[in-house]
This record gives sequence, structure tokens and C-alpha cells, in this order.
Amino acid sequence: MSGASGARARISVPEHGYPRTTVVDVHAHAILGAVEALVAADPRLAEHKALDLLRNGAESSVVSERMVAERIPLLTRLDARLAAMDAAGVDVQIVSASPSQYHYWADPELARTLFGRAHRSLAELVGQAPDRLRALGLVPLQHPDLLVEALDDALAHGHAGVEISSHAPGVELSDERLEPFWARAAETGALVFLHPFGCTLDERLDRFYLANSVGQPVENAVALSHLIFAGVLDRHPGLRVLAAHGGGYLPTFLGRSDHAWEVRPEARGCAEPPSCYLRRLWFDSLVHTPDALRALVAAAGADRVLLGSDFPFDMGVTDPLDGLAAAGLTADEQHAIASGNAAALGLRPVVLEESS
Repeated sequence: MSGASGARARISVPEHGYPRTTVVDVHAHAILGAVEALVAADPRLAEHKALDLLRNGAESSVVSERMVAERIPLLTRLDARLAAMDAAGVDVQIVSASPSQYHYWADPELARTLFGRAHRSLAELVGQAPDRLRALGLVPLQHPDLLVEALDDALAHGHAGVEISSHAPGVELSDERLEPFWARAAETGALVFLHPFGCTLDERLDRFYLANSVGQPVENAVALSHLIFAGVLDRHPGLRVLAAHGGGYLPTFLGRSDHAWEVRPEARGCAEPPSCYLRRLWFDSLVHTPDALRALVAAAGADRVLLGSDFPFDMGVTDPLDGLAAAGLTADEQHAIASGNAAALGLRPVVLEESS
């Protein structure tokens, strides 16, 4: 690969007899300055930030603000991003906007402007390093009637799919109004990247950074359960949903959900026991311990896990390949997670696919 950054680090995936591996990190973020400029003076943004403060607590909010400020170069400058990728042995990032830029408080007119601006900004970023980057667009989950339009706009800009949170005000992922969106995503093969932002447990988690360390895995589990129990994956078998943070608490604790499916009639909205649907979802590898990654692979299968770092935030990792190697998986499993599964989902940059 030519790369836009000059010298490249040697790929650190263990030797396994495969051709040279293209390592893909599917969980990496950017802050889009053009999007922030559109909302900076909007009083509704201040109201939303007040809710974030309630949910996260004052201490964590101060620490997070400092952390993000320190990482602004990585979030906004291509040269800093590519250098960090090289240092980590990552060839390709699938870049999504920072979840703080969902702006699910926006009215329909502003929401349409925001996703259009986001898609152009992401296309400009990818265009500067087309062999190193692909992107995921944004959709206004709070306005179900705009979702298909936003998805189509993302795809028209060359993006691999879109990023969504676990819910929006008044909208769960089981909401019937989302059916046209799921259908269009399945029809086009677009990736839907599920990345929660905020936790509705509110001030119960406002200390010790529980809003993130506990809240994010909870939100993943709740959102995926809405998809499963509502039969969304039955109605749209071609749907490609990738869950951040290894799917949170869901993948390794579905025995209770299976039991509910067996004994409770209101839990029978899906055709099969909930654990069966792990084979219809994908998960990133960001689970933080070797034991947890082995458990995720055992539950979902190595062909359903993709490398993820949560670049460049402090709850992510700077060395996703080292974490993968530490799990003691087979060479085939490591290759699938680092590279093969992303290729199978069509996530590598188009210029790489054309040159393969």
C-alpha cells in the first residue's frame, strides 16, 4: 500500500501463512468541525449538554473535557491520525463521527443539514487518504422518516454505512417506524454501526465514571435486545449490524434471555431463542481483557468479530493488535478478526478492492 503517511510500521499480526494482511480497525472516530460550527450557537445544544452533565456527573465531565482536548490533533488532523495508525500496525480505519456529534435534539430541518454536512466532511477526510480510510455516515435517529434519505446520502458519498446510538428520544431500535430504514440497509448491504452515547440510567451512574464503564455495556445490551426480541433480524436477514464494545453485556449472558423466550409469551417476538441471533450480528473486539475476547469469540464465532480500538479516546486502546494476540486465539481466528471479516463485509477502501 502506498499510504499517505510515508514509512509504514510492519504489520504485527502473527505469522500464519496468509498473504500480507490488511489490518482494519472498524472503531475509530473523528470530530467534524463543519458539523460543530452548525450547532455551536444553538441554545438547544446547551440544553443537551446539561443533560450530559446530569448523566456523567461534574467530576467525570471535567476529566472528559480535558481528555478530549488533549486528543484534538488525533481527532482532527490527518497526519496525526496516520502516524498513530502506523504505530499501531493498522492499515485501514473505518472512521465514524464522535458520538457527541449525533445531535439527536435537532429538528428535521437542522438534522437534514447536519447529516449532509457530515457526509461531505467525511468524504473530504477519506479523499485525503483513500487507501487508509473509509467512513460511516450519520442518520437522525430521532426522525425515523428521514433515515432512509440520510442512509442513501451516506452511500452516495461513498461511505460504507452509518453509525447510530442505542436509542433517541422517544425512539427505540424496536420502533416500527424504523422498518423502512432496516429494509433499506439490508437491501443496500450498508453497515449499521451501533455505538451508544449516554445512558438513560441518568444520575444513578453519575459517579466513578459509571456512566461509561457500566452505562455503555448496558446500552449495547438493551439496544441489541430490542432488535432481537422485536424480530427485526428475522424480517431483515440481510441486515448488517456491528455492535461497538463487543456488544456490551449481551453476548455472554443470553441464557436468561433464552429462558424468558421459553416461558414468557410477550418475549416471543423473535422466531428463535435470542442466543441464536449472535450469528446474525457482528461485534468489535474492544472488550479489554483476553478472557473477555475469548468469551466473545466462543459465543458469537470468530467470523463475527472485527478489530476495534475506539480511537483515540481513553476508553479505547492504542494497541488493538496486541490485545488480539494476547487472547491466545488460533492464527485463523486472529486473521479473521484483524482483516478477513472486514474484507468479507466490504469494509476495505474501494481502491484496495480494485487493486486486489
